[in-house]
Amino acid sequence: MVETDPRAVIARREVRSLVSEKTIVLALVIQLFIAGFSSFLVVGLVSLYSPGDGPSASVDAAVAGDDVGNLQAALAQTPGVDVRRYDSPDDARLDFQTSAVDTALLVEAADRGRVRATVLAPDSNIKTTVVVTQVRRALRSYEATERAERADSLERVTLTAPPDAGGNTYFGFTYTVLVPLLLFLPVFLAGSITVDSLTEELDRGTMELLRVAPVTATEIVEGKLLSVAAITPAQALAWMFLLRLNGTTVRNVPSLLGVVVGATLLVVVGSAVLATAVPDRRIAQTLYSLGALGLFGLAGLTPLSPPNAVARLAVGSPSSTAYVSVGLAVVVGFVCLAVVRRTVDWERLLVR
Repeated sequence: MVETDPRAVIARREVRSLVSEKTIVLALVIQLFIAGFSSFLVVGLVSLYSPGDGPSASVDAAVAGDDVGNLQAALAQTPGVDVRRYDSPDDARLDFQTSAVDTALLVEAADRGRVRATVLAPDSNIKTTVVVTQVRRALRSYEATERAERADSLERVTLTAPPDAGGNTYFGFTYTVLVPLLLFLPVFLAGSITVDSLTEELDRGTMELLRVAPVTATEIVEGKLLSVAAITPAQALAWMFLLRLNGTTVRNVPSLLGVVVGATLLVVVGSAVLATAVPDRRIAQTLYSLGALGLFGLAGLTPLSPPNAVARLAVGSPSSTAYVSVGLAVVVGFVCLAVVRRTVDWERLLVR
């Protein structure tokens, strides 16, 4: 069968070339690992992000001092905290110094009815983070109790804090961090691949061969862009499938793919223009990385934040703003592609 479209031939050649690139394969393996073992990674990352929510976080706390009943109750109600009450602050301090307990909370009555609490915590180890997180949570509860009991003696009215809505840290981390990461990381890689591919052609001088080849520079560039633009949504779809196999349901898949397609077109077209304007590979890659991260950061600060839209779509509670983000990404991507096809003379830029 004779291939009639040179761009398809170029695209297939680019795909075969990408498969042989060890860096690209390694990047795909890393993403595959993240998607395939997302549950384990989420548990580990959440343990770093919020140690108190970790499955094995446990703190032995000593409490001593003046009127420690409310503080002891607050510590006892904190998940993962085992509290011991001491008659003497010195005994609690001694047990902390001998590592018999993980932390010690010493309460002292101050003037004007105030209470001063001193917290002893281990220094410079991973246990410190766990202890600080758990103790901070208990102290907040203790403060709320004290404020409620002393409300009558306050000169100013204390506002009632809103009830704790609870929530699952793993759920939030998965949909607000992991899913956007797996969808946008292939987009960034697509732009980097485009820069590499074109700057290599220019650096090696292979574009000069176009003068005798039966293809034009425009067809070569479009073939390269076609290969990258086809691979990226396929990666995103594969990651979402793996997440589903791993127990993470991702909803609104067509809309998510629309965001990926639009962002990919925008990135690869911009990368192609950048690579021809700055043929030095290192400079082009640096400019691309800074530009892509800056653009992504600025977009994240707007009401149409792409990561926020992806998270809301994936979790199944999209707002109208999320759909506007999808539509805008698709429109901007295709408009940029159309504008570049009409205005950029690849023959002049690449064949010198």
